[in-house]
Amino acid sequence: MPEPTKKDDGQPEENVAPDSGDGPSENSVVITPKEAKVATKDTEAIVTVTEPEAAVPIPAAGAPQPQPVVIVVTEIEPVEGEVTDPQPIVTEPVENGHNEPAPTKAQKRVEVTEVKEEEPRTSKVPVSSMKKSAESIATPVKEDGSTPKKLSIDLPNDSDPESTRGRKDSVWSMEDGQPPEEIDKQVDSPPLSTLLIEQPQSGSINVGGDISFVAKVEAKDLLRKPTIKWFKGKWMDLASKTGKHLQLKESFDRFTKIHTFEMHIIKAKENYAGNYRCEVNYKDKFDSCSFDLEVKEVAEGSQSIDIRSAFKRSSEGQEDAGELDFSGLLKHREHKQEEVPEVDVWEILKNARPDEYEKIAFTYGITDLRGLLKRLKKTKKEEKKSEAFAKRLEPAYQADKGGKIRLVVDLADPTVELKWYKNGQEIRPTPKYIFEHKGTQRIMVINNCQMNDDAAYSVTAGDEKCTTELFVKELPVNIVKQLEPVKTTVNERIELECEVSEEGAKVKWMKNGVEVPTGVRSRYRVKSEGTKHWLIIDDATKDDTGTYSLMATGGTTEAHVQVDLKPLKILMDLQSVTVLLGQPLKLNCEIYPGNVPGRWYKNGQLIQSSERINILHRAKNHNLDIESSTIHDAGDYTFVPEGYSQTLSAKVHIIDPPRVHLEALNVQDNTVTIVAGNKLRLEIPISGEPAPRVVWMKGERVILDSGNRVRAETFADQTCLTIDIAEREDTGNYKIVLQNEAGEDTASVKIKVVDIPDPPEAPLVPDVGGDWCTMTWEPPRYDGGSPILGYFIERKKKQSSRWMRLNFDLCKETTFEPKKMIEGVPYEVRIFAVNAIGVSKPSEPSKPFIPLAVTSEPTMLVVDDVTDTTVTMKWRPPDTIGAAGLDGYQVEYCLEGTDEWILANKELTEKTRYTITGLPMEGKIFVRVKAINAAGASAPRTTQHSILVKEVIEPPKIRIPRHLKQTYIRKVGEVVNLVVPFVGKPRPKVNWLKEGQPIDQTISIRNSDCDSIMFIRKAERKHSGKYELSVQVENHIDTAMLDIQIVDLPGPPQAVKIEEVWGTNVALDWNPPKDNGNAPIIGYTIQKADKKTMEWYTCIEHYHRTCITITDLVVGNEYFFRIYSENMVGLSESATATKDSALIVKEGIFPHDTALGLYHAKSHSPFPSHTSSSSSSSSRSSSHSHSQSGLLLKIPEYNDRDFTEAPTFTQPLINTFAVAGYNATLNCSVRANPRPKVVWMKNKITIIDDPRYRMFSNQGVCTLEIRKPSPFDGGVYTCKAVNDLGEAQVDCKLEVKGGFTFFELMKRGVPLHLIDKYMNESKTSEKPESEKKESN
Repeated sequence: MPEPTKKDDGQPEENVAPDSGDGPSENSVVITPKEAKVATKDTEAIVTVTEPEAAVPIPAAGAPQPQPVVIVVTEIEPVEGEVTDPQPIVTEPVENGHNEPAPTKAQKRVEVTEVKEEEPRTSKVPVSSMKKSAESIATPVKEDGSTPKKLSIDLPNDSDPESTRGRKDSVWSMEDGQPPEEIDKQVDSPPLSTLLIEQPQSGSINVGGDISFVAKVEAKDLLRKPTIKWFKGKWMDLASKTGKHLQLKESFDRFTKIHTFEMHIIKAKENYAGNYRCEVNYKDKFDSCSFDLEVKEVAEGSQSIDIRSAFKRSSEGQEDAGELDFSGLLKHREHKQEEVPEVDVWEILKNARPDEYEKIAFTYGITDLRGLLKRLKKTKKEEKKSEAFAKRLEPAYQADKGGKIRLVVDLADPTVELKWYKNGQEIRPTPKYIFEHKGTQRIMVINNCQMNDDAAYSVTAGDEKCTTELFVKELPVNIVKQLEPVKTTVNERIELECEVSEEGAKVKWMKNGVEVPTGVRSRYRVKSEGTKHWLIIDDATKDDTGTYSLMATGGTTEAHVQVDLKPLKILMDLQSVTVLLGQPLKLNCEIYPGNVPGRWYKNGQLIQSSERINILHRAKNHNLDIESSTIHDAGDYTFVPEGYSQTLSAKVHIIDPPRVHLEALNVQDNTVTIVAGNKLRLEIPISGEPAPRVVWMKGERVILDSGNRVRAETFADQTCLTIDIAEREDTGNYKIVLQNEAGEDTASVKIKVVDIPDPPEAPLVPDVGGDWCTMTWEPPRYDGGSPILGYFIERKKKQSSRWMRLNFDLCKETTFEPKKMIEGVPYEVRIFAVNAIGVSKPSEPSKPFIPLAVTSEPTMLVVDDVTDTTVTMKWRPPDTIGAAGLDGYQVEYCLEGTDEWILANKELTEKTRYTITGLPMEGKIFVRVKAINAAGASAPRTTQHSILVKEVIEPPKIRIPRHLKQTYIRKVGEVVNLVVPFVGKPRPKVNWLKEGQPIDQTISIRNSDCDSIMFIRKAERKHSGKYELSVQVENHIDTAMLDIQIVDLPGPPQAVKIEEVWGTNVALDWNPPKDNGNAPIIGYTIQKADKKTMEWYTCIEHYHRTCITITDLVVGNEYFFRIYSENMVGLSESATATKDSALIVKEGIFPHDTALGLYHAKSHSPFPSHTSSSSSSSSRSSSHSHSQSGLLLKIPEYNDRDFTEAPTFTQPLINTFAVAGYNATLNCSVRANPRPKVVWMKNKITIIDDPRYRMFSNQGVCTLEIRKPSPFDGGVYTCKAVNDLGEAQVDCKLEVKGGFTFFELMKRGVPLHLIDKYMNESKTSEKPESEKKESN
């Protein structure tokens, strides 16, 4: 088989069969039963021998062969000792032309050659070329003589050549097919087959030989040809590997209805060996079987001889030049090896310089110097001085099989830990491995050396290691008793006996130089007891004649066996017969001797026994019985006794009336179905002798062979109806009439033209859920002439153009429930009808529908209140609402002991609290609440226990608000509205008292079940006082005190007078006001006025004392003063002014008229001084000058301050969350001069004349009010202030929670992309503030 070549891309290029033999390329249906092509011929055993001197005679072409045979190739491994000629390859017989199953365990075979005895060598020479001796395993024979075993020789795994381990020569290598452990599994009995009536059998073959594997399938119950696949190993499909080394063939016998599949391997290679598998599939049936192929290769043996003989070059210039080649050692054992002196060549080469290697090789006759240096390089190492080992192991040791060996090292440090290894595996002390300590010496003794002890050994001491090799030499097995010649006749028992020198020795039996097969079904049996060995042939044949030999490692013995035939006598010859078709056919004869087998032939072809043909051999009688004869049974029959040249012959004649073989169509009810537009070629076998005349008819119309589109043709063994392009009108019954001299036969065939079905009608969607819907449809009006097998369903989003298939398995019903839809998205669905011909066109899409889900059930349903006739329930909204939103709630109740639920609210309530009225007193009820939306009602939330309709007494309890626990202060004229909540059942009685007296009629009191409200439209001073609230339920009373204080403006101060004037200072004094306005006086405001202008200016505010000194007055001015009193309400409505004025004069100068009653300055003032300077005093000057002094007052000049500045925001906007439907405000403050222009923007777009927004600006505070915002009002808002000196702006983000549901937005016609954007923003806004900070 060709090796795969590598492409540039690294993939192996597979070999493809040059001609696959595919059918015609036209689109046609051909129904033709294939003829059985049974070619039975004798397969002769041809043995190919690669031996240079010996040859195996090839049997003549005319010599009769009792059984076909195939070649079994064994692999020859080199063995130690002198080797004789390689033996010819053994052939293994098989039955009926098929290979016998070989053991499934892959074993390596070796040739056992004769070894000449040789004196043992004692020198420890590291002969690297020494190979492991072949271990011959003689399989014992059962005492009863049954089941002869095959002689095989197994090698341990470590004896495989290193070049073959893990090799992947091609796709046929074992590791590509299956792992070795699976090859080792022994299959005791194949599983029962459901399709295969004959399975491929395991076989063996030589390298370069051919082999065939045959599988047969009975097609009696099959409507079409089954599918077969050939595999190597587990996964390698051999269909793509066909070529000159692999051929796959198949045939069909229309009479026996048997499919035959063959796999031919041509010129096999060694890596073709392995496990193969044949798989057969037909619809739901499956069958498979495994079989093994063993490819045997002749390898060359060797024995441990002088190293110079092992390095004789055998292939100059080849790839393997320099490697061990023992072909030169395969000499005839009579040629004695020349004696050579015991010379340790390895030691000479190790101690020699490299320039002396060629001289040493010439001196000792070593011609393969290159190979010798290769091996030397592997073994030669630099010897370093060891710190752990005083003396290392020798490079190599040699021991005889069964003997023992001592491996000794000398340690420099006796305390170091020592470990021994074999092929890298640590050795533990056992009876086989014994460890000894003698001083610094460490010794490992290996007892009873076997071939598996031939390995590499190493010892480690600390971090150092030394290694060696142990070679185990197997002693030769000698022949003690020779074989004796045997002469006998056929059918007799043959026993060949031999005795060797060793018990349990492995020997090999040969016939004519070829190994004798000893498999399970072999005719040869091998038996051994002690040193004796037997080869037994129970039923000898003429082919058993030959030279038989037994090979042992120490010699060979042979003997000739002659098997002659017994004389043949014909007691009754065959008789010619004439048989009616279908009647039994019997042929018999009698010959002597009776135990001679024979073969039956018809027209020169071998007849095999089958269900219809029964071949019997009882003593002298040989019978051939056919239960029901056919026209093909006519011919010349011959019986050939096996081993004799005489034959017995007879003729059989079959009479056959005409007949139409409709059963060959393999169709049910003789109905042939064809797809419209295709070509039909209907071939029906016919029989009859002589050939009948055929007429085709459809109704009364005869179909001629000259027709154009529909025509009939007749051939020798079949008739054919051809329809080039099938049409629906071609459907009908076709009649076939056959006539000949023997009679007449008719048959009818129904032809049915089918097509794909019409598309179904548009489907209906009656029910819709949250992510599902229910759809129904009607079958198509025309099914295409073939039953509807099912339907395919597709769906798509309404805005999309891409349809998605929902079911990959046909839907048999006309209903379907699509799932996994997105809630709130409109969908459409459509249907495809499917019959045996194909898929129809799609139906029209359904009407768009939107999946909507009901909400989850309401939560936290509890009783809020109970009276004698009502029950008040409250609950919380559902956890999951969905895209359909929530329209309201439905409340139902059920009387205990009944199953009838009564609707409490005729209209849905949007609140989460409802009072059920009209209930019977002291009745017990259950209550449930359902959430309602467009998708329907949710699951109800029901109270767990019944509710007793009876009011329960609850002691009253006043819950005073926090702001009423302290004095409640209001101004005169303001509204007083106090709400005091309380609890208690039944409804409590409420009473108000003011300081123990009934309250004034001007105070309005309103009471309810849960609170009491005190309302004063316009408060007066008389309403101040302590109010007592009492709440009473039967004998239970609860009270509370409320302190109300109504405050007013205070009256003016009393007795304001000027106490003293000195310098620029004036001392004032006054008394508190009579009326403090029902609130403490918190300060006074003092003002002054120049007598000339009488404009009042404030000197000081919030002054707490009743006397003060006014300072920094202007000299020459005359002043009046007035004082306001102040409490928590404000300043008094009027002020009290001084009656007198105060004149400020210069010190030392007195006015001329002192009688005016003015105050004069003094050096000291008896009043406490409180200086107060007036801005108006400082800015004014007196034009009065004193002529006596000649002084002149100069007024200073002041520059006006520049108060202009660019806009600056002193308070920025803050990110805000708003609730949909509730007004929201955005505030900021700006400082600027001149006054700036304020502009508001949303998402950088100026807000102009939008009624949803109101903008205010007061004292630099800018406010934007958003009326009832919706989620679309969310965004980034900007406040921008601009004046002539510049501009400034601040931003904030507004998010609106709540709002519309997906369903409401769909109803309003909002585009989907805006809805998606809105829903995503809503989800983002619902995140906790902490999550948003973390995300930022």
